[in-house]
Amino acid sequence: MYDLVIRRARLADDRLVDLAVQNGKIVVVGQLTDDVNARRQLDLAGNCRLSAGWVDSHVHCYPSSPIYHDEPDLVGVASGVTSVVDAGSTGTDDVDEFYALTRHAKTNVFAFLNISRIGLLRQNELADLADIDPPTVKKSIDAYPGFIIGIKARMSSSVVGQNGIVPLVRAKQIQQENNGLPLMVHIGNNPPNLDDIADLLTRGDIITHCFNGKPNRILTPAGTLRESIQRALKRGVLLDVGHGTASFSFDVARQAIGLGILPHTISSDIYCRNRMAGPVHSLATVMSKFFSIGLSLPQVIACVTENAASALHLSNKGRLEPGYDADFTLFDLRLGPQVFADSEGQSVGGEQLLVPLAAVVAGEILLTDEGKAHHVFDL
Repeated sequence: MYDLVIRRARLADDRLVDLAVQNGKIVVVGQLTDDVNARRQLDLAGNCRLSAGWVDSHVHCYPSSPIYHDEPDLVGVASGVTSVVDAGSTGTDDVDEFYALTRHAKTNVFAFLNISRIGLLRQNELADLADIDPPTVKKSIDAYPGFIIGIKARMSSSVVGQNGIVPLVRAKQIQQENNGLPLMVHIGNNPPNLDDIADLLTRGDIITHCFNGKPNRILTPAGTLRESIQRALKRGVLLDVGHGTASFSFDVARQAIGLGILPHTISSDIYCRNRMAGPVHSLATVMSKFFSIGLSLPQVIACVTENAASALHLSNKGRLEPGYDADFTLFDLRLGPQVFADSEGQSVGGEQLLVPLAAVVAGEILLTDEGKAHHVFDL
């Protein structure tokens, strides 16, 4: 007997499949016979879409952060997101507390450890190089395998002060000393110059805020892709959206996508203020914006499932295959006029909106507010 069977789930490519779950893992994907027994069965009748659980690879959900804070489950399962990755809210000073509180969350929570010991205690956490202590970073990484999945360096002028590119050089050294863990690099206003940042990055490193509209952006004034970014992409550097309050431009995203420069991952950079007041609102809202600027539903879903899991080295997530974690997102694709805002005060009209109905984490069904009102679910 299976723990959970989901029947007639509509995938992003419109195929209908059945899934069976046992002990928190996917055991069957395909067509199940009518006589299959399960402790719980959910028949979606093709009326509800399902994908591997959405992974938001850039959030801020450490509740004690004085700058960017939120609750893991509010940006996670309440929004249909099964896994979130906090992007540098904590350094070695406070990662112990963050780890402890995440053990009570329904959402899978992971962390990029800030290379500054103070994390986001203040905006300029990399202005004092004494706050970068590689042995302490290694100690924390070794203490929380499977939770700390990478390191974060925010490389913009307001963060690094007079230190220029030096914090990123230190970050690369820390990365090498810790088995090549993923490195996420925030780009914003210069100095340091984006060319200097990009030329230091290697395969698997992640540039977040890739479509920001600031002068230090990935496009030249003529609208072509910077040569340093071209070289970085050829080396296997990855682009992450990291929408946020001030780091996403429709114009830049549209131009880049027109050049064939697609994001590897779509993430929100969400925290309480931009969740409630916008322009982020939720990962689903950020994903929906990309329908208006050139991406299809399968492309958008891939950015928060298999692409995200691959970039973050989450080997058991991101795919609907036997043996993978039974993390799913159930959602509607609602048609009708929409208006979406970017971080530059620009608005774009759209016709499609992703509406999360449930997060399924290790086989446990957790309805969103929309899901609770949905006729498909009789739980």
